[in-house]
Amino acid sequence: MQVKFTQYLILNTLTMQYDVIVIGSGPGGYVSAIRSAQLGLKTAIIEKYNVLGGTCLNVGCIPSKALLDSSEHFYNAAHTFAEHGIEIPAPVVNMTQMINRKSGVVKKMNDGITFLMKKNKITTYIGLGSFVDKNTVKVSKADGTSEDITAKNIIIATGSKPTVLPFMPVDKKRIITSTEALNLPAVPKTMVVVGAGVIGAELGSVYARLGTKVSFVEFADSMIPTMDKSMGKELQKAIKKLGVDYYFSHKVTNIVNNGDDATVTATNSKGEEVKLTGEYVLVCIGRRPYTEGLNLEAVGINMDRGKVVVDEHTLQTNVPNIYAIGDLIRGAMLAHKAEEEGVFVAETIAGQKPHINYNLIPGVVYTWPEVASVGKTEEELKTAGVAYKSGSFPFKALGRATASMDTDGLVKVLADKTTDEILGVHIIGARAADMIAEAVVAMEYRASAEDVARMSHAHPTYTEAMKEACLAATENRALHA
Repeated sequence: MQVKFTQYLILNTLTMQYDVIVIGSGPGGYVSAIRSAQLGLKTAIIEKYNVLGGTCLNVGCIPSKALLDSSEHFYNAAHTFAEHGIEIPAPVVNMTQMINRKSGVVKKMNDGITFLMKKNKITTYIGLGSFVDKNTVKVSKADGTSEDITAKNIIIATGSKPTVLPFMPVDKKRIITSTEALNLPAVPKTMVVVGAGVIGAELGSVYARLGTKVSFVEFADSMIPTMDKSMGKELQKAIKKLGVDYYFSHKVTNIVNNGDDATVTATNSKGEEVKLTGEYVLVCIGRRPYTEGLNLEAVGINMDRGKVVVDEHTLQTNVPNIYAIGDLIRGAMLAHKAEEEGVFVAETIAGQKPHINYNLIPGVVYTWPEVASVGKTEEELKTAGVAYKSGSFPFKALGRATASMDTDGLVKVLADKTTDEILGVHIIGARAADMIAEAVVAMEYRASAEDVARMSHAHPTYTEAMKEACLAATENRALHA
């Protein structure tokens, strides 16, 4: 009888055993699971919520881009259609339909990821994943039940949450984060956005285009302060046309929900106090790694100021068979960075020798005009003492941009002063998010500015600005400026 019971335990263990368990189904998690399965590894994925896709798909990248597109259509209908010779009655925002369309886009993407899990024979568990030991994860389900699953390797991909500070008491009613901003019942008359970084700039511009009076309060001295300074200045000029107000170099000291609105108190560099009131205060001061409930203490994973510490060459934690990727670890909090790391870890586990060039992971702001950058900023090159040259070209000199009435912006190329190798590319303008890929490819193959300048670019296109900026960086040879 004892022999039979032991055999049952062994069989049961084998049934539950995986090569890889991925905790979290955001871009990094689900891509890592897919690549693991492609490489022949028996894979399971655990998701806390009822739908797959994580923050990016459900309350981040995808829904915000859906609203950005909808608001741009509305703005053009109200402000540019007549010039195109399209005469229509004054457009009216149907916020319910706009939100429904956004939700429909998210649902399609949710269904797509579910399909990919099935296609790649990845077992999906819905519940909170927490460590029991270095090979065992407990999945706690909504109905109160739980089960333990085991694997040779575990990848933590639980992403991040909005940062909240004690003097910014988010109540999800009048003081909100980006999550609540995606589902407002009506277009507010006024809104104060705390933070003019990527998320604040995107969502603030959505509501400004829909007619909200938006005020930005930013601790730094410009918009998108982590990017090249010239990009922030150009974006500020473009969004200013929407009637927004800016309060740069202002430190928020308090936010109060007044019932029907909320008030932000901030002080400037001179110590002068400013009070701003809006129907909503949207807090966009960054994001923090999300590790709650993982029980990392059970396996002794090293942490540093909330982030999981990993080996830079393998993305392993101090526990050799446990890896971490995406927003949990050092580096920019970008969906495509997480995807690259997800593939990297899967291939590492499979015995391959992958690599990631973090310098060539682009950053994008999906305002209109869009902003995109890759490589070094001008400020970084100055600080490092690198001798460089700069070439830029304005969109207003492009035939394609003039034809589409998208003349805001420019392309700036930074190249090594001696070798002419491209060190950084910074674009603000229509389709910058797509244009930046050319710069990534060029820099991956260590192209010089002259290499790109001598490539034929179709006319008329937005990408001609890239060619012209490279010409400008090469002995100031731009042809159309």
